[in-house]
Amino acid sequence: MDKKRNELRAQLVDLHGKVVYTYTAHHKIRNRLEGLSTGVKITQIVLTAISTGGFLATVITNQYLLAWVGGIASALSLGLNLYMKDSSLNSRIKNHKDAADELWDIRENYSSLITDFDDLTIEEIRTKRSEIQREWSDVNKKYPGTDKKGYKAAQQALQNEEEQTFNEGEAEKFLPSIQSTKEN
Repeated sequence: MDKKRNELRAQLVDLHGKVVYTYTAHHKIRNRLEGLSTGVKITQIVLTAISTGGFLATVITNQYLLAWVGGIASALSLGLNLYMKDSSLNSRIKNHKDAADELWDIRENYSSLITDFDDLTIEEIRTKRSEIQREWSDVNKKYPGTDKKGYKAAQQALQNEEEQTFNEGEAEKFLPSIQSTKEN
C-alpha cells in the first residue's frame, strides 16, 4: 500500500509541476503579446507622425522627396492598421491572462492536495485528483494552448530565474509581523 501512495504522490507532484509550467507559459505568452501590441501602437503613432510631417513639409518646402517619405509612411501605416484590424491581438492577450488566472486555482488545488496527502485516504486523493484534472481539462479546452516560445520562456524563468519559487525564509518575509503582547 505504501508503494501505491508513493506513486500517487509522485503523480500529483508531476501534475502540479505541469500546471506550473502551463501557468507560467501563459503569462510569458501574454507578456510577449503585450509587448508586440505596444510596439505596434508606437509604430502606428510614428508612421502617422511621419506621414503628417511629410505632407506638411511638402506643402511648405515643395520638395517631392518629403512627399515620397510621407506617402511611404502612410502606406505602411495603412498596412499595419489593416493587419491589426483582423489580428485579434487584444483578444489573444485576454485569453492567455484568463487561462493563467484559472490555472492559478488549479495549481493551488494541487498544492493543497499534496499538503493534505497524508491525512487523506487513497480514495479521497483519487477523487480530488480527478476533480482537479477535470478542471484543468476544461481550462485547456476553453483557452488557446501555449506555444514553443512560451514554453521555452517558462522553462528559462522556472529553471534559471527561479520564478514561482522562494529561497529559504523568503516567503515568511511577506507575512505580517506578529508581536507578542504582555499582560499587565
